[in-house]
Amino acid sequence: MRQARQIKLGAFLMTDGHHIAGWRHARATANANVRPDHFLRLARIAEAAKFDAIFLSDSLGVRDTNLDSVHRTSRHVGFEPLTLLSALSVVTHNIGLIGTASTSFNEPFHVARKFASLDLLSGGRAGWNLVTSSGEEEARNFNLDHHIPHAERYDRAREFLQVVKGLWDSWEDDAFLRDKVSGTNFDPRKLHVLDHRGRHFSVRGPLNVARSPQGHPVVVQAGASEDGRDLAVASAEAIFCAHRTLAEARAFYADIKTRADRAGRNPDHVKIMPGVFPVIGRTETEAREKFEELQSLIHPAVGLQLLSTVMGVGDLTGYDLDGPLPDLPETNGPKSRQQLVLDAARRDNLTIRQLYLSIAGARGHWQVVGTAEQIADALEERFVREGADGFNIMAPHLPGGLEDFIDDVVPILRKRGLFRSEYEGTTLRENLGLPFPRQPAERSGVSSVAAE
Repeated sequence: MRQARQIKLGAFLMTDGHHIAGWRHARATANANVRPDHFLRLARIAEAAKFDAIFLSDSLGVRDTNLDSVHRTSRHVGFEPLTLLSALSVVTHNIGLIGTASTSFNEPFHVARKFASLDLLSGGRAGWNLVTSSGEEEARNFNLDHHIPHAERYDRAREFLQVVKGLWDSWEDDAFLRDKVSGTNFDPRKLHVLDHRGRHFSVRGPLNVARSPQGHPVVVQAGASEDGRDLAVASAEAIFCAHRTLAEARAFYADIKTRADRAGRNPDHVKIMPGVFPVIGRTETEAREKFEELQSLIHPAVGLQLLSTVMGVGDLTGYDLDGPLPDLPETNGPKSRQQLVLDAARRDNLTIRQLYLSIAGARGHWQVVGTAEQIADALEERFVREGADGFNIMAPHLPGGLEDFIDDVVPILRKRGLFRSEYEGTTLRENLGLPFPRQPAERSGVSSVAAE
């Protein structure tokens, strides 16, 4: 008998919180971006609540260099994700550890080796969030004056992922004999050489890290443009996305699942987990008051810069804050996010100020303000009506916002049979309901060292 679907939950840990002014909140840890103990606390409470994973985003540069706003935010410094997750791997036992790494400013061997190492350190709990990066400031830290064009970034990303997965298949699961008597450390028939030669990369391999208990890290992808969807359907096992309405969420969900089926993949093995920004109160009025308190902490320069960054359009400072959003050129940055915000501005006839206030917490993700019951109702509806397989919880401030969700909403979901009481297994794949990857030798065109 097939087990009923249950919601998957990730804790999206944005240092001190997802609201752009969250660091100023009384319950936030203002110096969270230099406090490993802060993240240790968050990982432990998320694991105690049986979350599937914690998730760390990343940027390879200071996104906001506007002197009027940069000193008013807390997002200009932070830990490198793989370093922090490696530290957290030794003090957690079941929760998944998903970190972001860019295909635009790394080499495949680097990414394959680091995530394979994290996977071994954690006993099979690692996940790689593949991004192509979107900011010009990142490109300027890597010998470029401008970022690589959008289509080319995704072409590189497709080959990058192919190489990484090939490197993860260097060793079969039972390759290592470690037979002291015979002097045989591993079976040479079970070591495979990639020898990849493509448009962007030439990588021989093999990888000098063995496979983990889950085979290899879970592949997560965050793009929602056409290029992003194509990449996700080809290889992603979980998709992080942003949809404000149920209709948008259901359309994306149906599109991805249909594409996966056409590509010969099991649609259940592509988990769709949009972000949700919850503000919880004992009453709806209290929840609104909590949200307005956060909104009141936004400096106009910070709000305007956030809007410029999310839209990928550079500087909007010359426009009237209480006027409409001007016509904007197509961005070389995050296309799907720009379109999402543009659609909201046109649909709701928002001024620039109203628009930056509308994204200050969730940056275009789904925002739910209400009681714990109302939030549980909203999550259940989106899950049951096939708009999501789970959610990435984007707490407005940390640690308090995550604790509120765990204390108030999770018990309701659990009582309704929508969320687990215990982990299904010890690896991220087991808990997400994803299959174990095939053995390297089962893949076509894979040669072993012994055969060479």
